[in-house]
Amino acid sequence: MTPVRRALPEDAAEVLRLRQVMIDSLSPADGSGGSVDWHAESLPTLRGRLSEPDGDFAAFVVDHPERPGVLAALVAGTVEYRIGRAGNPRGTIGYVFSVATDPDARRRGYARAGMDALLAWFRARGAVRVQLTASPDAAPLYASLGFRPKPDPLMELPL
Repeated sequence: MTPVRRALPEDAAEVLRLRQVMIDSLSPADGSGGSVDWHAESLPTLRGRLSEPDGDFAAFVVDHPERPGVLAALVAGTVEYRIGRAGNPRGTIGYVFSVATDPDARRRGYARAGMDALLAWFRARGAVRVQLTASPDAAPLYASLGFRPKPDPLMELPL
């Protein structure tokens, strides 16, 4: 069994490193996603969020088995409130926004174990639906967990 644990404030720098691994894997081949200039500014906020065990944000991690002090995998998400409706009168949904495994630690079941922990966390908080955006490489994992593709009319406005 893979030892998954809730990320702690002292894991924040490693959580950001793994988030960057995910961002880099989704970035265009020109390398435009590789900037880490934002890490220093993000670190205090992330540490604060990781110190709120009853908050609406959770990150689950797996320690790297061969590299002490390094994380092998990260799964993070939030519980969000939307005005209730039929099928979800409390309006609680989960959203997965970061799943990353160190390249040298892949194919060991770490992302699946992290997702299992995050899904249990969502259930414990009353979420009746979980959403995520999947890369083509990750889609088979999510499908095996029961996620289904859905047409998405999402629009976005950068502020």
